[in-house]
Amino acid sequence: MQITKLAPYSDEDNNTIQYNATSTPPVNINFKGKNNRLIIHGDAEISKLVISFDCDDGYCEIGKGHFKGTIRIGQSCKVIIGDGVTCTSECYISSAEFTEVKIGSDVMIASQVEIRADDAHPIFDVTTKKRINLPRPISIGNHVWIGAFAKVLGGTTIGNGSVIGLGSIVKRKIPNNCIATGVPAKVTRKNIAWERPHLTLAKPYFKPDADSIKTGNYWNLTEEDIPAEIQDTPQDQAATSQAIGTF
Repeated sequence: MQITKLAPYSDEDNNTIQYNATSTPPVNINFKGKNNRLIIHGDAEISKLVISFDCDDGYCEIGKGHFKGTIRIGQSCKVIIGDGVTCTSECYISSAEFTEVKIGSDVMIASQVEIRADDAHPIFDVTTKKRINLPRPISIGNHVWIGAFAKVLGGTTIGNGSVIGLGSIVKRKIPNNCIATGVPAKVTRKNIAWERPHLTLAKPYFKPDADSIKTGNYWNLTEEDIPAEIQDTPQDQAATSQAIGTF
């Protein structure tokens, strides 16, 4: 069943949409299985939203933010998007085979970001015939900034207040209040904080130090030591400001 306008919905296969608002923005929601549930906050700003429940027992929840993009939900999977999440352009999220993708509150997602708990197709070891690319959950904390063209893959955990750089591929645990860049992403700096005021759109236009803006709740030191194998060299760290990327 295809839904083209966002509104409360239920069908004989126990697929439901919970949405409490007077507006009915255009959407593309497909229910291909049974017992799937979609909850969208009534104050959410929805645009260019595509959701495909490909299997049974899927669950998706979108908070009151400005999310736009495509979400694929597989068998018994969950995709949870918190309040205050913003997307510069359409984001792509995929889950399969009992995995969960969880995005916290106040997350800023730049252009062309992909968040994939699965590889979409199975890969096997020829000698053992064992599967080698099982899906794994993804957890993105609060107030995380994901730079343009970044890919967040299964098995990733990103701590609160961290930044993922332009074009980075993340497939590991990134602690809180860090910058991680590269392929694969490595921590290039600890003990950082970022704020939303844009460098050209929000006055004052010049922001040399933190005393020029109102700081938020995520100004914290990085809470754990980072193994040397997932840190870049001092030379890489010196170039961090050129590698973050946003829109």
